[in-house]
Amino acid sequence: MRVVIPEDYQRVVQSLDCFQLLEGFDVQVYHDHASDPEVLAERFADADALVLTRERTRIDAALLQRLPKLKLLSQTGRAGPHIDLQACRERGVTVAEGTGSPIAAAELTWALILNARRQLREAMNGLYAGKWQVNLGERLYGQTLAIWGYGKIGQRLARYARAFDMRVLVWGSEASRQAAVADGHEAAASREAFFEQADVLTLHLRLVPATQHCVTAADLARMKPDALLVNSSRAELIAPGALLDALDHGRPGQAALDVFEQEPILHADHPLLTYPRVLCTPHLGYVERHSYEAYFGEAFANVRAFFADQRND
Repeated sequence: MRVVIPEDYQRVVQSLDCFQLLEGFDVQVYHDHASDPEVLAERFADADALVLTRERTRIDAALLQRLPKLKLLSQTGRAGPHIDLQACRERGVTVAEGTGSPIAAAELTWALILNARRQLREAMNGLYAGKWQVNLGERLYGQTLAIWGYGKIGQRLARYARAFDMRVLVWGSEASRQAAVADGHEAAASREAFFEQADVLTLHLRLVPATQHCVTAADLARMKPDALLVNSSRAELIAPGALLDALDHGRPGQAALDVFEQEPILHADHPLLTYPRVLCTPHLGYVERHSYEAYFGEAFANVRAFFADQRND
């Protein structure tokens, strides 16, 4: 059975302990980013299974029509909008998804918050350029952390905030707000109050039709001039162009981003990378060894189980 793993542009998959789960399979790993349908069709033509790294590779109906041998898509983490599930059903392609972990994503989000608030990037760049104490950061103590989405990641961030003596303000579904109050935090009285009261506002929502572009220019305009917006979930949660326009108008004053509408970003002149009050990281929320062992370990185990079941039929 031929298994193809695209988009391992970090060149790490074969170094994972769990890679041994694919022993006995004919495995092809690609280490570059490819989105051209012609290239993907050629690379996947002989694949019985694809192992997809999160949402890096788009699998749509047109591509599936050109992959007659494909039987399985084994997804690391949850399947998302990059997979046309209806087309998979119509062509008899099984989609096996895994579970996720909030730990690495929550830790990365908190690192973004600390780095942005204390302006560590500017300070470190100054130091390496031979300058000493070039700027003045700001502490988190006493500030309000506003969390939109009180799921597993949001709950961890609320606990981190409590350790830093921050006020936690939550917005989201009624269930999320009730859960936050039960945990000793506050639920925002309204969406408007949520954006207005935030010193640090962080987004933790899944990207579905109901949440796409849910953060509007009007929302951002309500934020404080010295507030920080953090997005380590999905870039498409924010309306197109709204963030840079809001920063240009001074509300919020900063942003820290781990996600982008087009990934990977390959151009250093991207407007978000050149904006002076935006701190960017290259979608590192899940990029951590323990997470990779869990994500890929489950995906590889699903490949083994699927083809073992087929042989037993």
